[in-house]
Amino acid sequence: MQDILSFALIDYEGYRLTVFGLTKMLAVLIAGVIISNLVQRSIMRIAHLKRTFDARAAYSFGRILHYGIMTLAIILSLSVAGFDFTKLAIIAGALSVGIGFGLQGIANNFISGIIMLFERNINVGDVVELQSGIFGTIKEINVRSTLINTPDNMDVLIPNSEFLSGQVTNWTLREGLVRFRIPFGVAYGTDKDKMREVIIQAANALSITVNDEPDHGTRVFMTGFGDSSLDFVLAVWVSDEAAKRPTTTKSEYLWTLESALKRNGFEIPFPQRDLHVRSDFRAHKDDNQTTSA
Repeated sequence: MQDILSFALIDYEGYRLTVFGLTKMLAVLIAGVIISNLVQRSIMRIAHLKRTFDARAAYSFGRILHYGIMTLAIILSLSVAGFDFTKLAIIAGALSVGIGFGLQGIANNFISGIIMLFERNINVGDVVELQSGIFGTIKEINVRSTLINTPDNMDVLIPNSEFLSGQVTNWTLREGLVRFRIPFGVAYGTDKDKMREVIIQAANALSITVNDEPDHGTRVFMTGFGDSSLDFVLAVWVSDEAAKRPTTTKSEYLWTLESALKRNGFEIPFPQRDLHVRSDFRAHKDDNQTTSA
């Protein structure tokens, strides 16, 4: 048994790695992974128990601790394996060359992920829309990429650098409420005051509508005179859960508005054009016929 543990796996230029040294190195790494998982679970458990501790802040804090613990575990594992840290400068130089060429993108995404965790402008659970058009809820912020779950339940991996280099719309950064704007139109001659009352009442009857504060009241704004209709916009506040499924939410409001308008006798116009015939057209035609005769 002693011979097996002392068997040299690597013996090169004064450095000797035995089976026992490799075992100690793996043990330290595994211990680091276990400790990191326990710490992250403990932080999330505290966040769930104490309402004053933001769960999104707990996630960011846990990920930063994870990187710190694993960095320390790697250093300790190399130390117990007998690694000579005087050669670290040579390895760092080689890594810098590699980062300058093939690993530049990976390093960029890793640093971007660290910045995201520290700034906390983008957190797990946020509903975001990227410049590329991707919309969804952030599920994980990892070393290289961020996992976004779309309303169609598709998981999309986005490089972390895209969140810093491109425009990102965070629908739920400061508050958990989002205001939707639902455009609609009614026929000319409609009683606008009565129509507004009917629309607001119908919108507030939906369970996804939030109007319990004066600043979050349901509003109807007139936006213009269309070709065939008076144009309006329903501005209504919804919860972040409803914001995560925008297509369904907009459909619910449009469905409700159409039913309410039809039920109360309001006309929803369709595009139409009026044809005007010039009065001198027939006279001009008769003159041509007389000349020909």
